[in-house]
Amino acid sequence: MSTAQNDEIFGNADAQWLGDVLPDVPLSKAQSRVVDVIARNPQLASYADIAEIAQRADVNNSTVVRAAQTLGYRGWPDLQRELRARYLVLISSEDTLVEHGEHRSPLHDALTHDIDNLRQTLDTNTAADTEAAIAALAAAKSILVVGVGSFAGPASVMAHLGSTMGYPISLENRAGVHLATAINSLGPGDVLVVINMWRSMKQLIATTESARAAGATIIAITDMRRGRLATTVADHLLIVPSEGISFFQSVTAATSVVYGLLAGMQAAQPERSRAAIRRTQQLWKDLDIYLD
Repeated sequence: MSTAQNDEIFGNADAQWLGDVLPDVPLSKAQSRVVDVIARNPQLASYADIAEIAQRADVNNSTVVRAAQTLGYRGWPDLQRELRARYLVLISSEDTLVEHGEHRSPLHDALTHDIDNLRQTLDTNTAADTEAAIAALAAAKSILVVGVGSFAGPASVMAHLGSTMGYPISLENRAGVHLATAINSLGPGDVLVVINMWRSMKQLIATTESARAAGATIIAITDMRRGRLATTVADHLLIVPSEGISFFQSVTAATSVVYGLLAGMQAAQPERSRAAIRRTQQLWKDLDIYLD
């Protein structure tokens, strides 16, 4: 997308696209110039390297890093990931294709990009974040995993394998009345896992807020550190980049996080997990499911 097209969408000096990415905190004059460059240049802020941001703001690279940290991020890569997530929400799917351009080798580029997404996921989430989410899942009376559209993929994996390990876990991958009915029964001792990236779904956010008000624990797997789901609803937050190389989002990092949670759940309840897996394997034989 050209700079002119970018200005048409966002306005030349309009920071509305940022939402709550940049909190109202005291900044030095140099840091304020960094924020001004970010606010005025959505595309640049989302994709440029730190040196270009520093040059535009007439500061050095370390000032950009300090500005990001003052705003509550671990550094420039962490802030830029959040900026890019917001930027991709506001441009059309067709413009996303233009943004990503042509690929020399789609498979190679997709794999390389997902490797970077996985690296960012590893850097962004601490062991304490993950262990707290696993502890909540291991102690839950019941678990409901919600994911719609592409994000039903990792949600389905979590519900299927969690059930195989004997956990009281179910999947809801629809919206509307199905989602309302599934969440209506949640209360204290229950855990709701919400997998929602790219555009926030109104129905999903509203029903998640209802579940939290009823006393359920909320685990959010999302690509934004700030926003309604992350800052006001989630008890446990796991951040995953979701940008792909085409018009669609990637669920690779989210699926890897799900696998990590499942491994932790198995380790937290080893005897129950092994017993449930043995029963499942016997059922496979009884039902003559597999050739071998």
